[in-house]
Amino acid sequence: MLDHVKAAAPLKLGYLPTHRRGVFATQFAARQKDLIEKKLQSLEMDYVGLDWLNEEGLLYDPTDAEEVAERFRREGVDAVFAAHCDFGQEVAVGRVCKALRKPILLWGPRDEAPGPAGERERDTQCGLFATGKLLRRLGLPFTYVINCTLDNPLFERGMDIFLRAANVFRAVRGARIGQISTRPTPFTSTMCNESELLERFDIEVVPTPLPDLTREVVPRSESDQVTEEVERIAARMDISGVERDGVRRLAALKLVMQEWAEDQKLDALAIHCWDAIALPLGIVPCFLNGLLAEIGVPVACETDINGALSSLALQAAARMETPVFFADLTIRHPDNDNAELLWHCGPFPVSLAAEGEEPTLSGHYMRAGAQPGCGNFRVRGGDITLGRFDGDNGEYSFLMGHVRGCQGPPTRGTYVWVEADNWPLWEERLVYGPYIHHIVGVHGKLAPALYEGMKYLGIRTELVEPDEGQVRAYLRGQTEL
Repeated sequence: MLDHVKAAAPLKLGYLPTHRRGVFATQFAARQKDLIEKKLQSLEMDYVGLDWLNEEGLLYDPTDAEEVAERFRREGVDAVFAAHCDFGQEVAVGRVCKALRKPILLWGPRDEAPGPAGERERDTQCGLFATGKLLRRLGLPFTYVINCTLDNPLFERGMDIFLRAANVFRAVRGARIGQISTRPTPFTSTMCNESELLERFDIEVVPTPLPDLTREVVPRSESDQVTEEVERIAARMDISGVERDGVRRLAALKLVMQEWAEDQKLDALAIHCWDAIALPLGIVPCFLNGLLAEIGVPVACETDINGALSSLALQAAARMETPVFFADLTIRHPDNDNAELLWHCGPFPVSLAAEGEEPTLSGHYMRAGAQPGCGNFRVRGGDITLGRFDGDNGEYSFLMGHVRGCQGPPTRGTYVWVEADNWPLWEERLVYGPYIHHIVGVHGKLAPALYEGMKYLGIRTELVEPDEGQVRAYLRGQTEL
């Protein structure tokens, strides 16, 4: 993993236990604060608390908010956990969160039954309503986990989804996307509004002329570093069908792109990948895109900047537990009306190859000769999340949903057949747009995390399967996906 990859870095949580002093006894709030903290420790969370603030380590005075926010800022927190240890102090919470403008998790433990004389220790739920209202007034999006006991599985589920959503925000907001050359001339579908991405999402496109990268490839192709890279490739797949010098140039280009990403702190790349590379170097770069995705820098084909951002979002939602793959939506299944072929010339990560597959490196089927490098293998099935960020006419949205791998006829390149419950619905959404034929896949069911993550980015979500109602019911713990 490259050192600058944010999606793989641990998230630091600002633990904000809050208490309504003068109305509820501090001792009961402090007890809840300690129990929650032990839970965070059991989950191996990296967090910053308030033990330095006062004897109880609780936020109850709004005048402390500025100091708390500054401490969290210095500590580099990525998100805030506003834990109501009783009714809480919504003004203090609101001030901290407004100063930081980071993703916010709002939750409090479910109260016990009233005591023998009808006394209540905390009234936690009541305070959650108050804080939720104030956060709305302040224009601060937040994630809410239903009021439940600390040992309820819903708490851990909610925390996991929130952290993945915060990771999406951290990875996409302010991202730097490396653009290698212009888009292929026919590909009007991959146009993007670079200035709008910068103005609205602080996303910077960092272009480079293709010769600035390719001129380094041939001189480096005989280096020991390239020899080692070729050996790593050969250990993972059959390269006997392509000429060895071409594999060395492919490995050299991979290292050049990797070093450019490291030097410029690029989060993802978008590469021209057609004749602009094939003609001067005698290679096609498809396979190396998968190699870079495996070390945390996903690469979009055909200079698809919005596709690179889609990859970045799904990679962050997965927290780099598995790499993403950048696919074409190509054909419907010949026999299954709800299945579709996810395919591309050969850029899927080889680590995703299905059990029993024997990955091979070949030339491109559209080009004569054995110039590498297209991967050829089927990737594993199981649950897969699909996602696509795109926009036009100043409006942006993120399409997302779950599918599952299924059987289908073999084809060349890298591919997987997937089945939906209602593929015509997917197809209709894609055609009406603003989406195109490119989509990103990642293994797992990550639509809830993407749904929450887009909230913090201010991007409209378009859920297909499951739909929004089903995702919200899942977040409430009322259904499974």
